[in-house]
Amino acid sequence: MRRKPIRLIAALVAVAAAVAAALTVRTAFAEPEDPQADGADAAQLSAEETVAAMQPGWNLGNSLDAVGEDETAWGNPRITPELLESVRAQGFNSIRIPVTWSAHQAEDGDYAIDAEYMARVKEVVDLALEDGFYVLINVHHDSWQWVNQMPTQHDAVLARYNAAWTQIAAAFADAPPELVFENINEPQFADVSEEEGDALLAELNESFHEIVRGSGGVNAERLLVIPTLHTSSDQARLDAAAASIASLNDPMIAATVHYYGFWPFSVNIAGYTTFNDEVRGDIEATFDRVKATFIDQGVPVILGEWGLLGFDKHTGVIEQGEKLKFFEYLGHYADQVGMTTMWWDNGQHFDRESHTWQDPDLWAHVSGAWEGRSGTAASDLVYVPAGEAPAAQTVALNPNGLEFAGLWNGDTELAEGTDYTLDGDDLTLSAELLGGLAGGDELGEQAVLEVRYSAGVPWKLHVVSSTAPVAEDATGTTTELAVPVAFNGDQLATIEAVYPDGTAAGPADWTEFKEFGTAFTPDYEAGTIVFPEAFFAAVNDNSTVNLTIHFWSGKTLEYTLERSGTAVTGSAA
Repeated sequence: MRRKPIRLIAALVAVAAAVAAALTVRTAFAEPEDPQADGADAAQLSAEETVAAMQPGWNLGNSLDAVGEDETAWGNPRITPELLESVRAQGFNSIRIPVTWSAHQAEDGDYAIDAEYMARVKEVVDLALEDGFYVLINVHHDSWQWVNQMPTQHDAVLARYNAAWTQIAAAFADAPPELVFENINEPQFADVSEEEGDALLAELNESFHEIVRGSGGVNAERLLVIPTLHTSSDQARLDAAAASIASLNDPMIAATVHYYGFWPFSVNIAGYTTFNDEVRGDIEATFDRVKATFIDQGVPVILGEWGLLGFDKHTGVIEQGEKLKFFEYLGHYADQVGMTTMWWDNGQHFDRESHTWQDPDLWAHVSGAWEGRSGTAASDLVYVPAGEAPAAQTVALNPNGLEFAGLWNGDTELAEGTDYTLDGDDLTLSAELLGGLAGGDELGEQAVLEVRYSAGVPWKLHVVSSTAPVAEDATGTTTELAVPVAFNGDQLATIEAVYPDGTAAGPADWTEFKEFGTAFTPDYEAGTIVFPEAFFAAVNDNSTVNLTIHFWSGKTLEYTLERSGTAVTGSAA
């Protein structure tokens, strides 16, 4: 049964009334000195010092949080000491270990957690602590599996939640203070307003706090982490979480939010293919709100998860250079506001078998941001026409406060005035240089140049030889249509889909630019662009859809789809 609205309103009023008084006991954020430099006892660290010491952090995603009977259920290998040691060796000072308890906890009675599973969680936590990590554990996918039913099953959900944290707190009561508790991941509640959800979360926060603090041992002073509803950074959700934290009147609490970027860019929809001013501005506005609401009031913040949502499909949804600019700037701005970051990795970044980075360039920019800025450029792609004498090309540099220090081709430093010229931040690659690098008929990447700055990670310029892409006619069904495409060295950027009257066709009919990886996916090896069932499910029967296929070279293709029942045909212009 849903709780009566008057109780929800009363809860909100109660926590809000405590804000002003409780916040006064918190000290303002200041960049702490290294607490280990003078041999300080970690147990004496403040919340601000603890969170600062956790920077940078990494998520052991899709392992102990996997929904199923085993930590390998979502495709990752079993966690080993070697894996944790390898991650620690990358320079991470903290590790977030998401834990889903649902499949290992009784659903009624005493809500007992399986002893074997608890022992496994403890084993992994102990291994990470032994490696020198700060470790954060939580209640993870339980948030959407059963905690979200709290509006209609209030007492049962609260009892199970309390039982879970009673057992977790008891199991780790004597763990060192480097272990941190986060009460719940991405909290959400079904079929209630955001304000009602805030009040329900405040109730869970209060229970969590009371249970952990009353469980004895190190838990009496352990750092506790409280999320916003949905781990959102919207101002109303930040304010509600601040009120809840203030009502607990406890200096050893941090707040947490998640950030996966400006959504259209993060998934590549609506034509947001580049890291433009709007995308950058979203980082700034988000982090500024978090800083003003929490950090400036003495409540440290952990960015518990961050990345790009497009990576849930594959890491090629966002063009390489554009994603690198996003990662570089986010790391920089998080440092500016004083926020600890914990990078989400579900196995897509750090290979858990070989213990190597799957994208070394991405890793270079993530880790480089821990030390300072890196220079970038307007693009990392330089297209030249295959089989033709190329013209000189200009690339606008973004030094990000650094100085240009040279242009290199492998181990060879290129000559200014001959190979290139620099006019302000405009780098012009000479026709002679490009002709020497990519003057033949071969298609694809021909060379990788490095723009080196006075500090940071060099910016790579990929010199690509291409000709105009060509599409062929195709037949298929509404289950899937694979359009043969000779990419000819080019890369797909985005696709527009409209009906003959100009209205948007396909999924997300509020925009003509479709979502990369959902409405279409390129297969460069097979030489196709695949339109899946999800695309045609949103296309009118007996209709024509006109496509404009955009490539990173700036070239476009016109293509027409015809749907009749389950039959689909495609024809090139």
